[in-house]
Amino acid sequence: MTQQQTQDIKFLLSPFDAEALAGLCGQLNEHLKLIESRLKVTINNRSNEFHVSGDTTTATSVAEILQHLYQDALDGAQITPESVHLLLQQSGVEQRTATSAGNEKMEVAIRTRKALIKPRGPNQQKYVRSIWSHDINFGIGPAGTGKTYLAVACAVEALEREEIERILLVRPAVEAGEKLGFLPGDLSQKVDPYLRPLYDALYEMLGFEKVGKLIERNIIEVAPLAYMRGRTLNGAFVILDESQNTTREQMKMFLTRIGFGSTAVITGDITQVDLPKGTKSGLKHALHVLDGVKGIGFTHFSSKDVVRHPLVQHIVEAYDRFEKTQESNES
Repeated sequence: MTQQQTQDIKFLLSPFDAEALAGLCGQLNEHLKLIESRLKVTINNRSNEFHVSGDTTTATSVAEILQHLYQDALDGAQITPESVHLLLQQSGVEQRTATSAGNEKMEVAIRTRKALIKPRGPNQQKYVRSIWSHDINFGIGPAGTGKTYLAVACAVEALEREEIERILLVRPAVEAGEKLGFLPGDLSQKVDPYLRPLYDALYEMLGFEKVGKLIERNIIEVAPLAYMRGRTLNGAFVILDESQNTTREQMKMFLTRIGFGSTAVITGDITQVDLPKGTKSGLKHALHVLDGVKGIGFTHFSSKDVVRHPLVQHIVEAYDRFEKTQESNES
């Protein structure tokens, strides 16, 4: 089992300037916490003496980033979470970290207060690593492969570590137009049936009462996709489930809502599209349009990744064979 080499780097930010130091760290060290969560390092400081711990390459890069930000603060620039985010993007260190993590053979585990979730098999592990290292991720594959469950687990872990401020669960209604008016009840009651798998995962990881309290405080929010229009989401973990039932316009609208400090996970199964005939799936379209775009993670699951009853795998494979036969007969 290979492991990355870790390194502790100590350095002094000089000349000492209390105002610049406060600007670098941010309110309640929010800028340092952002770098820690994004790059999986530990940053400690006593005044202007800093200590960075992490794998060798990343720790060195983080030291350089901190020195760069401190110099900006000395020059009078206002350091914000957005400017920290942009510098991380420009440095390319996240992509290097992601590549390194992708080559790791170490076991991946998601830790929440109520559960320790261990992804099964290389594809699930790749999926979780991708969520950890990319702002936008796609998980595509058949039912039972853990796409939604693992996304919720990563969201809960990030919330408990205070890496994000809230979790937003989004799902299109079965019909593309999302005409929920005919259903009884308020918005939450109308949407709840469609979000049941997401709720079940949250209850398992946080407990029923905790989830209820977080929903009351709007820290966990559930919404139909149509209600995302016009919003910009900062500091959130957003999960778009059943995305194969989005239209092209809806998918583009959703992807352009993502703000600074946010993570988006889009899950779906392109073989289970429920849109009206003639309406093309926004998920299928996005996979073509975004192919090769840096900073976006893609994980494709197959029937071999199904972790439900063994028969589910055989059922998925049988349907795949049938559809391939039909396609060849039609052509």
